[in-house]
Amino acid sequence: MAPELPAGWTIGRVRAHSGDPSAISLSIDRLVVLEVAGQGDYELLRPDVILAFHDLCLVREDGEWFMGQLDGDGSVICWASYGSDLAAAIRGL
Repeated sequence: MAPELPAGWTIGRVRAHSGDPSAISLSIDRLVVLEVAGQGDYELLRPDVILAFHDLCLVREDGEWFMGQLDGDGSVICWASYGSDLAAAIRGL
């Protein structure tokens, strides 16, 4: 089953809004962490959606979008939050 995007969003709309025709939805079965600024530590995230734009990702947990990087092993390290607005998060790419 495909992850559920916010109301009114499709992967086609994500691609059009981002300008990245290769944007895809990834499986959530992977390690996803949020880097804690200034502490050198990480918090585990449990996303319900992961969108990949080449090496950059947008990860949604509890309605909040985080930006991160897809590592070679498939894990994602996030470093910033963009709130609940997917369009704003995409603009942050």
